[in-house]
Amino acid sequence: MEIADPKMNLSTPTYSRYALSLLFVVNMLNYIDRQVLFAVFPLIKTELSLSDAALGLLGSSFMVSYMVSAPVLGWLGDRYGRVRLAGLGLSLWSIATAVTGLAGRYSTLLFSRATVGIGEASFGTVSPGLISDFFSKEQRGRVLSFFYLAIPVGSALGYVVGGVIGQTFGWHFAFFLAAVPGLILTVPILRLREPQRGATEKSFSTAYPRIEDYLSLFRNRSFVMTTLAMAAMTFALGGLAQWVPTFLYRIHGQNVATGNMLFGSITIISGITGTLSGGWLGDRFQRRSGKGYLMVSGAGFLAGTPFAVYAITSSSLTGCLTAIFIAEFLLFLNTGPLNTTIVNVTNPSVRAMAFAVNIFFIHALGDAVSPAILGQLSDVWGLRKALLITPGVILLAAALSFLCARFIEEDTRAEKIITKLI
Repeated sequence: MEIADPKMNLSTPTYSRYALSLLFVVNMLNYIDRQVLFAVFPLIKTELSLSDAALGLLGSSFMVSYMVSAPVLGWLGDRYGRVRLAGLGLSLWSIATAVTGLAGRYSTLLFSRATVGIGEASFGTVSPGLISDFFSKEQRGRVLSFFYLAIPVGSALGYVVGGVIGQTFGWHFAFFLAAVPGLILTVPILRLREPQRGATEKSFSTAYPRIEDYLSLFRNRSFVMTTLAMAAMTFALGGLAQWVPTFLYRIHGQNVATGNMLFGSITIISGITGTLSGGWLGDRFQRRSGKGYLMVSGAGFLAGTPFAVYAITSSSLTGCLTAIFIAEFLLFLNTGPLNTTIVNVTNPSVRAMAFAVNIFFIHALGDAVSPAILGQLSDVWGLRKALLITPGVILLAAALSFLCARFIEEDTRAEKIITKLI
């Protein structure tokens, strides 16, 4: 059976950094196009006379299509060109974002947001594996932390673009503006040189994975527990990301532009510092112990929970924003470490599907349902009380991270043995 040789990776360090930078920018656009919707919720609600439950369903429609299409795209990503899938996904979600700006009815909004989900799933399933093939295993924590900086940066820019442009020119134009960069970057992505699959691994089989290889993911305890921890985190943070701008608008009296500017500024600073700190701390503690990535993630979840509670309950705008900053910094510590854990405990031949399965479950159990649940609870209890369920779910993420730490070293050793035997 053919075995990959790491020497066959012809990418130079300079080209690897270029590829990482390009994929980072596209991932940032991913989150801009995703979050701009939430920034203009109050404007859409007023124009279309929607309930909070209907608004929440807009976010859920995106996530449902995102998670349902991910396994199919992951299967394709393990067999065919990952760069082509990433480029086609970028063009699809950019076009769908522009269509969102044309929407005059609720049904059109639902359809266009669902289509955005398919495009983003195409990129999300293959991009971590691509990056892993450009860089060595020892660099992955920091490299993936940089790549996932796109989450806070893109989210913050989505809030700012949506809030400021939506307030000034209307919510339709905000979507038009968000769609343009993705259409421009489609060509550079499609022209990216694809590294050999598993190029930075010591050895692995290049044969197409079998159904048994995919099913083994569900017997991988570390993969399952890490995915569940990420699902709990996604439930909480996905729901908060969708509703905090509206929370600042209703509870603290901020207009759409100001509220999104405040939240976006906090998110970009706390997200950058938290994500980079998590990657640095994760790599540092991982050198001391094979459970380092999980301990950093669990500690961040645990420490961030009380600040999330205070941010929701505080009657002071300053207290609320300060607590949001601290909570986001601590919660973003997990971004690089948990995604690196997924890479490290899965074989390169099934890595695209591993991330597809991860995407499916973290969103099926997370932000595919939490925005709609919070919206329904808000219609009954009020928004503040509805948001208070999220800190409890963050505590669950901490518990799952610490539980996974008990057997991560054993599972990592087992994966190395299996990789050598294939």
